[in-house]
Amino acid sequence: MYKTQAETQEFLQGFLPHLEETPQGREVILCPPFTDLSVLSKTLHGSLIQLGAQNIHWEEYGAYTGEISGPMLTESGVRFVIVGHSERRQYFGETDATVNLRLRTAQRFGLTPILCVGESKQQRDAGEAESLIALQLDKALLDIDQDNLVIAYEPIWAIGTGDTCEVEEANRIIGLIRSKLTNPNVSIQYGGSVKPNNIDEIMAQPEIDGVLVGGASLEPESFARIVNFKSV
Repeated sequence: MYKTQAETQEFLQGFLPHLEETPQGREVILCPPFTDLSVLSKTLHGSLIQLGAQNIHWEEYGAYTGEISGPMLTESGVRFVIVGHSERRQYFGETDATVNLRLRTAQRFGLTPILCVGESKQQRDAGEAESLIALQLDKALLDIDQDNLVIAYEPIWAIGTGDTCEVEEANRIIGLIRSKLTNPNVSIQYGGSVKPNNIDEIMAQPEIDGVLVGGASLEPESFARIVNFKSV
């Protein structure tokens, strides 16, 4: 929940020039608050950046005050949508069942969902990380087309806490996630305190296809360094 429309325009002025250095074939997706979608759609038309949203409701319309529907998103030029983010689960009552409904609806309206899974520190300390993630995947991916899907592993305990998930461990968990899929070519990202000083190491891991960036995406120089990571 950052950036007014004016702040978004200011961000783009600082960020877009850095895309001239971005290697061909890299995908950059911005997922701003709903109020910024229209202004971004107009500004980004024809650029390298694609547009994503932070949530989607499972109904096309109805008495769901405060929610946003698939047609509302597609009309704004949105192509991706985050589903099941840890903050939605923690603060807004998101469950594996509602995550599945949102995933189905995203695909029904031609959007590519970015499914977030991951464990809390308490669950990791109890040795439940692997079984919990497997359960999240089983419930979320019921009747989901894995040819139109992105998954993000976000260890909740490593988000904005100062704790970091070692890159080898992130790679191992993402490999585990891949082994649970019917389509091993699904793009699987890592999200958890991704920063300019660790992006090269993260992206050197063989199982990690990309990153879901939080706080480090708010500043143009910081986010540009992540987008333009150096292959090692």
